[in-house]
This record gives sequence, C-alpha cells and structure tokens, in this order.
Amino acid sequence: MGDIAKDINSKFPNQKVKAIINIRFTANWINNKEIVFFKQYGLSPQQYNILRILRGAGEKIKVQIVKDRMIERAPNATRLMDKLLDKNLIERIRCEEDRRVVFVNITEEGLLLLSEIDKAFNLNLLDNLSEEEARQLSDLLDKIR
Repeated sequence: MGDIAKDINSKFPNQKVKAIINIRFTANWINNKEIVFFKQYGLSPQQYNILRILRGAGEKIKVQIVKDRMIERAPNATRLMDKLLDKNLIERIRCEEDRRVVFVNITEEGLLLLSEIDKAFNLNLLDNLSEEEARQLSDLLDKIR
C-alpha cells in the first residue's frame, strides 16, 4: 500500500495538508492510467466523457448541456467534439428555429465503441478497497465538495 509521504519524499505540517496533496497526487495518477487506457481507442478521457454523457442523454442535447455535465470542464470542449465528429462518433444538428443553437448526438458507431470500452474497462484501480470502503471514500469526497 502506498504512503504519500514516502511516494513524494515529503513531510506535511498536518493531516489536512497531507490529504489535499494525496488527493491531487492520486487524481493525477488515475488520470495518467486513463490516458493510457483510452489511447488504444483513439480517445482522450475527456472525449470518452463526452461520449458517455451523450449515451446517457439518450437523445440529442445542446452542446452547452454537454459542457455543463463534463467531469473536467474543458475550455476546448468544442475542439474535442470536432475530433469526435471527424471520427463519426457523434453528429451535430443545427436547431431549425434558432441557428445559433447546436445539438449533438452519439452515433451508432459511437455507441459501439462505448460498448467495446465498457467490456474492457477495468476498475482494478480500486481493487484494494472493499465496497464499503469505496462508498466511504465517495461519501468523503462528496463531503469535501
């Protein structure tokens, strides 16, 4: 089991500082694991998040709604969607009543890719936690926010 103090060779003035550094260190560690995993599918974690949001919506939704629901608020969300569009994983639909409004929807190809990812997606990053510990962790993270 890891110990943040040893992992980064550091001492902390108190447990709250240690906790904050540990959260940031762990978030970066998870992000790096995700980057490696999604790379084999030609996606970034943010692009996967967009596809996941669109699948969950079940119908076309406004681009702004996608941006609002993203886990990591990406200022480049439009560019991320452009790349997904180029890969035929999403489609853009202009609103007939208001041409300024743009909807996006996941394509059948996007759904197939997500299905493939779902089968391969492994949550072994949390293998050291029991279900109860995972619940507690989630509750504590919610409490921080």
